[in-house]
Amino acid sequence: MRIVIALGGNALLRPGERPEADVQRRNLRAAATSLAALAREHEVVLTHGNGPQIGWLALRAEAATGAGRPDPLDVLGAESEALIGYLIEQELAPLLPGRELATLLTQVEVDPRDPAFAAPTKPIGPVYTEPRARALAAERGYSIAPVSGGFRRVVASPEPVRIRELGVIRRLVDARVIVICAGGGGIPVVATEAGALRGVEAVIDKDLTSALLAAELAAHALLLLTDVAAIFEDWPAPAERPIRRITASALRARALPAGSMGPKAEAACRFVERAGGRAAIGALADAARVLSGSAGTTVIPG
Repeated sequence: MRIVIALGGNALLRPGERPEADVQRRNLRAAATSLAALAREHEVVLTHGNGPQIGWLALRAEAATGAGRPDPLDVLGAESEALIGYLIEQELAPLLPGRELATLLTQVEVDPRDPAFAAPTKPIGPVYTEPRARALAAERGYSIAPVSGGFRRVVASPEPVRIRELGVIRRLVDARVIVICAGGGGIPVVATEAGALRGVEAVIDKDLTSALLAAELAAHALLLLTDVAAIFEDWPAPAERPIRRITASALRARALPAGSMGPKAEAACRFVERAGGRAAIGALADAARVLSGSAGTTVIPG
C-alpha cells in the first residue's frame, strides 16, 4: 500500500520546548518506532510541519542581520526542510536496515492572485511589542496582528497548486525509497512570465499540500498524525466521544477549529473526494492502528 504520512509539529517539538537538536532528536526517536513499523510493510512518503523551526530560524536570522533585512520565508522554509529531513533520516535509518531514505527540498507553486495574499492570517516569528511591531510594519512592509502577549507578523497562507518536484518524488517512490518531502507545506513559489520560479513570503498549510501530494501519487491512504487521538463528538464537552468513521460530506458539515483540526479535516476530505482513497486522523503513537481503522478517525468518500 502507498501511504502519505503527514507528521504534526509535535513529532519534533512540544509546546514549551526549545528548538534544540537534542530535543528534536529525542522526540523523533519515539516517532520513528511508529513510522518504521509502517515503512516495513508499505510504500511510505513523509511530510511534516515546521512551524516552531521556521519561527526559530526567523528569530536567529533577525538577530544575525541586526538592522538589516533577514532571509525571506522561502529561504527559511528550505533551511527548515533540510534540517528536519536530516533529523528524521538519522532516527529512521537504524530501524530500517537496507532501506534507502531521501530528503527532497520541495517547491510548491501557488497562485499570485490567491485572495490569501490580500488577507494574511498565518503568524510567523517572534512576539513583538507594539512599538517594535509598528516599526517593522513601516520599515519592511510586514502585516502585523495582535496576539496574546503582544504582536506578531502574519503572512499569507495560499492554496497549494502544483508540486514542482512531483516527478522526482514519483521516481523515488517507485524505486522503494522512503521520501521525506514537502516539509512545512513546501517552499512557496510562483511562476514568472519567463517560466522561472520566484519565492514568496507565505506559508502553505502542510496538510493541504499533503492531500495534494497523496492524490497526485495515487496513494491508497493519507494519514494525518498529530497529538490528538481523533476527531471527537461534542468537542470540547466533558462526555466527548471519538468519531471512528465518517464520510467526507458529513465531516464537512461539522464546525472544527480553524487553528487545529479544521485544516486536517479539510485535507482529509479533499483527498478522499479527489482520489477515492481513505484518510485518517489520529495520534502519532497509534500510527498502525490509525491506518487499520481501530484508532483515530477514518474519513471515507460519500
